[in-house]
Amino acid sequence: MNGTPKAIELYDTTLRDGTQGEHINLSVQDKLLITEKLDEFGMDYIEGGWPSSNPKDEEYFLKARNLSLSHAKLCSFGSTARSLRNIGNDPNLLGLLHSETPIITIFGKTWKAHTLKGLGISEEENAELIYRSVSFLRSEGREVFFDAEHFFDGYKDNPEFALRMLDSAAEGGASRLVLCDTNGGSLPEEVEEIVRNLLLHTGLPVGIHSHNDGDLAVANSLAAVIAGATHIHGTINGIGERCGNANLISIIPNVMLKLQRNFTFVEHLAQLTSLSKFVYEILNMPPDGKAPFVGKSAFAHKGGIHVSAVMKESSLYEHIDPKLVGNRQRVLVSELAGQSNIRYKARELGIELPEKGELLKNLVNHIKELEHKGYQFDGAEASFELILQRELGNFSPFFDVLETKIAIESRKGSKNVDQAVLKVAVGEETELVAADGDGPVNALDKALRKALIRFYPQIKTIRLVDYKVRVLEEKRGTSAKVRVLIETSDGHNTWGTVGVSTNIIEASLHALCDSMNYHLYMAGMSA
Repeated sequence: MNGTPKAIELYDTTLRDGTQGEHINLSVQDKLLITEKLDEFGMDYIEGGWPSSNPKDEEYFLKARNLSLSHAKLCSFGSTARSLRNIGNDPNLLGLLHSETPIITIFGKTWKAHTLKGLGISEEENAELIYRSVSFLRSEGREVFFDAEHFFDGYKDNPEFALRMLDSAAEGGASRLVLCDTNGGSLPEEVEEIVRNLLLHTGLPVGIHSHNDGDLAVANSLAAVIAGATHIHGTINGIGERCGNANLISIIPNVMLKLQRNFTFVEHLAQLTSLSKFVYEILNMPPDGKAPFVGKSAFAHKGGIHVSAVMKESSLYEHIDPKLVGNRQRVLVSELAGQSNIRYKARELGIELPEKGELLKNLVNHIKELEHKGYQFDGAEASFELILQRELGNFSPFFDVLETKIAIESRKGSKNVDQAVLKVAVGEETELVAADGDGPVNALDKALRKALIRFYPQIKTIRLVDYKVRVLEEKRGTSAKVRVLIETSDGHNTWGTVGVSTNIIEASLHALCDSMNYHLYMAGMSA
């Protein structure tokens, strides 16, 4: 390869292809939060969904217009037109245009068997369908990426047919040709050879979209890059239909650290672990402890020869420095303090911690004790910041909940009644309030606002936008601890807080109190 290798483009499809995975469900608010996080990390393209397929994705694209993204471009996804009869009025293509994204990704058939048996049309009709769909979207001023569905299976079956469909997309004006291993059954050497052959055939940038049915999606993506592909599709943590998609969390460090290639915008690889955990938390799923690079066990060592070796030279049993990806080494028989992780998170929040001293030591021990109890601060940065500011002497709670009573009344054939009674101290004054709600947590939220509004009228602007509960000790049944994560917004900013308890109401109240305290603290900081 002559000159400096071209930067690799990252195309994230967590919000579309990822949501097709079993047990994966994202609200519109979830998708917006992940979009902002992906942009912050350095994604080039974010595929938000298929606007013609469901109202949720249509709402997402409507609200996503108000996001202030730094560099990522939003993409909508759909298929070629259904028929050649009236391309300009095809509901799918019109839905893609109405999403108002600068880039539209459409897929078309490149396997002859799918064209003849699935669509029931001829080779000529399929080529024309691809060409006219792409050219119509281009005529409306949109950049178009073409996803060549089943390309590797189609190429192995009939290379002339597969290449002709790509030519049709290119002639229509597509700016990227993305080769899809839709069934996930290809091998890395096959992918590499086919990508090399294709690059001799086209001058357009070529991308790779791999599925993980053979547990080779990451390997196939890397093989495509080695062969000359400059555009990678994947999802965070590899979520997706069946066995999942290519895992960007593994692809990114392999490309940067092993292949020595750069991405367009990714500058801080140390945010990788945080990104992985953030998405798991939003999905309300436990992180994969054995995940390469970012898992809790990825750099964990236990006893014997391994521990003795890594204490002298970590590279003897670690393929990279864990700090490069925001992870840390763990010696299970004598766990390390984790000061660097806490210092890194503090710096992300603009807080400089002292290099040495009892304060940092006490803070580390306190965080470790909370994590042992079940707290997790990825996705709950507001709670984490309050802990830091309290230890630094910059924050003390604005109020104290002295007593809590919850009444739940259920009657057959009538609406349930949930009521929260709170006794709250603000300085020297005490408020005793009651509020009804749609469920006990909603009643708690209303009662807390009612108690505080006289003292802090600025809380009128905030509202709870998301609420998640995770059981932490499943084997203990109904006596298990739960972790409650809530998202709150003031219309401009969104923040997460966390609470942990064996009592779901108490855990919810802790998270709500942190949310209120954080808003009041930040309002005071900006006053």
